Amino acid sequence: MMRKTFELTSSMFLAVVNDLENLTDDQLTKIPEGFNNNILWHVGHVLVSNEFFMFGYPQTDTGLPQSYVSWFNTQTSPADWGEDKLPTISELYKALQTQLEKICNIDDTFLEQKLPFEFPVPGIVTYHDLYALMIYHEADHLGQIKAMKKMVTQ
Repeated sequence: MMRKTFELTSSMFLAVVNDLENLTDDQLTKIPEGFNNNILWHVGHVLVSNEFFMFGYPQTDTGLPQSYVSWFNTQTSPADWGEDKLPTISELYKALQTQLEKICNIDDTFLEQKLPFEFPVPGIVTYHDLYALMIYHEADHLGQIKAMKKMVTQ
């Protein structure tokens, strides 16, 4: 049941990200009034967070560039990006597609395992718990992206 929920949430997320390819770089990187981040950050943040949650990124090499941590991790900000060459929305979309396939292929026995670290949210003790949190997290950022898209395209 939870796998189906994740697949649906991720499919919606991918559809929105795919639609973002119509936006300009300025629209993707603009921080709308009342927000702390931009659309590109939210997309990259979901990618980085899911890799951390399920695959141990960045300590474990998952194929994502290490630079993504400094751009999209929790407590990062587009205000600190400087002149770095950021990934395009197309690159993030492709990475999210690959990630969805990897996550959908995770074995149930893996999800039952206890986390090898203490997660800062009470009640998150197994990968299954983290998987459930990941669904909420992705949906939350999807809402942020949709709100920002309205603001930057007006």
